[in-house]
Amino acid sequence: MLKKILLWILGAFISVVLIIVIYAQIGWDRKYDVPYPALQTSTDSTVIAKGKYLVFGPAHCSNCHVSSFDEMVRADKGEFLPLKGGVVFPLGPLGTISPANLTPDKETGIGRWTDGQIFRLLRHGIKHDGTSTLPALMPFQNMSDDDLVAIVSYLRSMEPVRYVVPEQQYTFFGKIIRTYFPSFKPILNPTPATEVPENLSTKERGEYLARYVANCYACHTNHDPATFKFIGPEFAGGAEFEPMPGLGDQTLWTRSPNITPHPDGALAKFPTPQDWIKRFRQGRVVESSPMHWGPFSRMSDSDLVSLWKFLQSLPPTEYQVGETVFRKTE
Repeated sequence: MLKKILLWILGAFISVVLIIVIYAQIGWDRKYDVPYPALQTSTDSTVIAKGKYLVFGPAHCSNCHVSSFDEMVRADKGEFLPLKGGVVFPLGPLGTISPANLTPDKETGIGRWTDGQIFRLLRHGIKHDGTSTLPALMPFQNMSDDDLVAIVSYLRSMEPVRYVVPEQQYTFFGKIIRTYFPSFKPILNPTPATEVPENLSTKERGEYLARYVANCYACHTNHDPATFKFIGPEFAGGAEFEPMPGLGDQTLWTRSPNITPHPDGALAKFPTPQDWIKRFRQGRVVESSPMHWGPFSRMSDSDLVSLWKFLQSLPPTEYQVGETVFRKTE
């Protein structure tokens, strides 16, 4: 009798595993039918200039959409390079991804796609073919309509560069994660910001930048490295990052610091807005840090002060981060 029970349990277990495997193989790249946002690009020079500021500044598109880690270093230092994409980012056991060619080339870039397809990608994390991208790595779904329009309008204005970007490659484990974990699903019900004060140093502007543009929230909130699920308090740091390939000492890992106004947090080092601005203007100190110091160093004084005001308004959160720069031994 016991043998029959054990065999039944084993058979049930194998059946469940097979169902999980088969569904992952079939559904990891499923297509979503979501309407295109009713947004349209502009040729207005003011709109395009605003888009350029966002792309090379707080939205930091310029650091990822390059073709090599050498170009990433050059972009971080302020060189204006074509955003042709293609650099291969390792995702550990999940596989590899390569950022898209953002130039308006009609064969290999965004010139192939309509405004609606691009805006849907940014707003919902759904690509032109209906499959999902990785919203956790491009969390712009709640960016304001005006800022999205400005960014895409600038990208449309760039010189087209023909450059073929490698396809994303997912391991079997990566396909399972994409299939079952919410962090890899499209954003079906975004809540875009409607009133975003500009040219004013306010904490409201700072919160908008921290959450929806500069993405401070995602990196400075501890998360599971495989699923990207948040596991720590907001802005309290603790997320571990391996060194960026090609940048500095490849044995040095980093942890995002606590940027709430807790006395033991990093924000305590910058008691005034002027101290905060000075640090950002200094740029990269730890070469292998994943933080996009270059683009952030080019943010306006007003936006940097807004960020500082917002972070200072947060509840001081005690959270054990540990060393923010360390050598991983396991």
